[in-house]
Amino acid sequence: MRELLRTTDPTEIAFATALLDGEGIASFEWDVNMSVLEGGIGILPRRLMVTDADHFMASAILRDNGLRPSP
Repeated sequence: MRELLRTTDPTEIAFATALLDGEGIASFEWDVNMSVLEGGIGILPRRLMVTDADHFMASAILRDNGLRPSP
């Protein structure tokens, strides 16, 4: 698995997940439960992960739709 997107904005994660689902690319969100540690204020970023094989295509999909994938 490789990191595709890291953000504190839950709407970006939802948008990216919808875009990837539409293209048939499976993704997995990490750090969802970190809000317990931060008190729910949204300062810790969440990560969206994809397989190594899908990373190149997933990055292109995000860029084409105005999102900045992780380097």
